[in-house]
Amino acid sequence: MAKELTGQIKVQIKGGQATPAPPVGTALGPHGVNIGQFVKEFNDRTRELNGMTVPVVISVYKDRSFDFIIKSPPAAVLLKQAAGVAQGAANPLKNKVGQVTQAQLNEIAERKFEDLNAPSIEQAAKMIAGTARSMGIEVIG
Repeated sequence: MAKELTGQIKVQIKGGQATPAPPVGTALGPHGVNIGQFVKEFNDRTRELNGMTVPVVISVYKDRSFDFIIKSPPAAVLLKQAAGVAQGAANPLKNKVGQVTQAQLNEIAERKFEDLNAPSIEQAAKMIAGTARSMGIEVIG
């Protein structure tokens, strides 16, 4: 018999660095989930993403068990990493904070492809390029 789902929780946590403190504790506490067990499993599965913010979808069942799906990091996080900048521009029309190449865009698009609503890698790259422009990051080459 299938488990009865009681809730789904979506949070963004730094890979390999989850703690029982907010946002994890405040999201899972009301559902009665063993927070320590979640933190341990999450940190084990995301050790290679050390410090990179990743979205997680946690499914909580009636017997207080859970499972979770780790999504690819947000495009903005990957773009900042590729451009080597700490944050996007406050006014992206006037200020440019960095540059990424078309090859870097394609690499990010391939990494995020399964999480995007795009029919091809080329379309996904265009979506990522739009995110870059809105952050004040120029696309070159």
